[in-house]
Amino acid sequence: MRIFSKNEMYNIDQETMEKIGLNNGMLMENAGQAVAREIESRIKKNDKIIVIAGKGNNGGDGVVIARILKERGFSIELWMSHKGGSVAEDAQRALKIYENCGHSYKIYEENEEAFQISLKKSTVIVDALLGIGTKGKVRGPYRNIIEEMNEINKIIYAVDIPSGLNADKGEVDVAIKAHTTFVIQGAKQGAFLFPSANFYGGIKTVDIGIPSSVIEQNSYVKRRWSKNEVLSSLPHRDISSHKGTYGRALMIAGSENMPGAAVLSSKAASRSGVGLLTIGIIENIKSIIGSHLPEAMYNLHQSHQGMLSEVKDYSSLQLDAIGIGPGIGRNKETEKIVEEILKQQVTLVLDADALFHVKPHLQKVKERRFPTILTPHPGEMASLLDLSIKEVESDRFEKSREFAQTYGIYLVLKGPFTIVTTPSGEQFVNSSGNPALAKGGSGDVLTGMILGSVLQYENVQKALSNAVFIHGAIADQLVASTHSPLDVLATDIIEGISPLLHELYREKEYSTGY
Repeated sequence: MRIFSKNEMYNIDQETMEKIGLNNGMLMENAGQAVAREIESRIKKNDKIIVIAGKGNNGGDGVVIARILKERGFSIELWMSHKGGSVAEDAQRALKIYENCGHSYKIYEENEEAFQISLKKSTVIVDALLGIGTKGKVRGPYRNIIEEMNEINKIIYAVDIPSGLNADKGEVDVAIKAHTTFVIQGAKQGAFLFPSANFYGGIKTVDIGIPSSVIEQNSYVKRRWSKNEVLSSLPHRDISSHKGTYGRALMIAGSENMPGAAVLSSKAASRSGVGLLTIGIIENIKSIIGSHLPEAMYNLHQSHQGMLSEVKDYSSLQLDAIGIGPGIGRNKETEKIVEEILKQQVTLVLDADALFHVKPHLQKVKERRFPTILTPHPGEMASLLDLSIKEVESDRFEKSREFAQTYGIYLVLKGPFTIVTTPSGEQFVNSSGNPALAKGGSGDVLTGMILGSVLQYENVQKALSNAVFIHGAIADQLVASTHSPLDVLATDIIEGISPLLHELYREKEYSTGY
């Protein structure tokens, strides 16, 4: 599924009209026809259907939908929000065709009480009131219509975007609570931001014939990453390979107060395929860590106040990747270690306390010539940007892209719909996971999974997106089978890595003959 910003969609429409020759009326007809087919497959002949159309292009789509469904024998009432004179030109043309076919419509402005009666009698509502141009507060009559539609608790199908939502941001004033949203050509960014994501219901993409060349030239790559993408990109192990083939990794993690962070992140890295793992920890927690990970080697550090205090010669370890941050703590000594790690000519994964320490050294990050991966949650991202969490969460796509491109990094902005952004600005939105992951330690597990995964793939983005998907899919599987959203622990996620990878590889084998 492609994902677009409002301006990208406007530019795509404009070029399609000006250079390709598909005018706005043709696009409106295509959109209406495509959505009508989807709705037809979901409704019954005895349904009483109301289509409520606004005065813009989205309303024009609704008029086409009403005409198609009416011609196919469905019981349709078309309601326009405004009188014909204030309706956009192409929507007026669609309305004229509707009338020429012998159909009539009603106007909300003149019949508010009748509209409420019709709503109560209906079984299905098609929302074509407002499109992607909405911003700020919703005003009358739109506000009244939206509130009335939400109150009656009927099935609502939204055209492109639930009316009232901002296409780019997560903020919501008032909006239609849709059962399903039929997105035109691709979803809009707001479908993956909260709280607006709560209003979309199911999302189904409809293709209206816009050439792929126009889409590529007028938008950043933004895609939803799902199981199909995971299956098509799982790494293959050659029969003649050995442990060195799958990478030498160092995980620097843990402290006296948080030894578990080292256990969780390191064990997840081992479960995710790393060939040789060394764990960088303070000496006095080795016995704790060693009992959980007998397979690992150890790079022991001196400690100060229970935290790492010794900068080591990491280059002598002949590493391919380093992960650092979970549970290391925050003092001058740990900052010096992070500074030294930034000098290493290997792939780096920075999380948790390492993100706190890296902020004053972002210019050094920018100068690195090896892949650098930052994995912040919204609070850590807000700190890196000197913004509030609310500012980050309402504009996750743009904030992620700007940061990744500025510093030449891979950014994994965690949360519902985790976004993986590449240094070139391509973005991939995760489709797995649930609130069971809102538990201490789950981020440490993901850091380890990412460290292990980047050594298994030639493509860093695929490694990151697959690690994020598998992390979330394990939580989905646990909640669907033996756990509730309340009781899943980080250790449960680690134990779920092997069963899920087994399932994915078996499915890939059956589907591709691999």
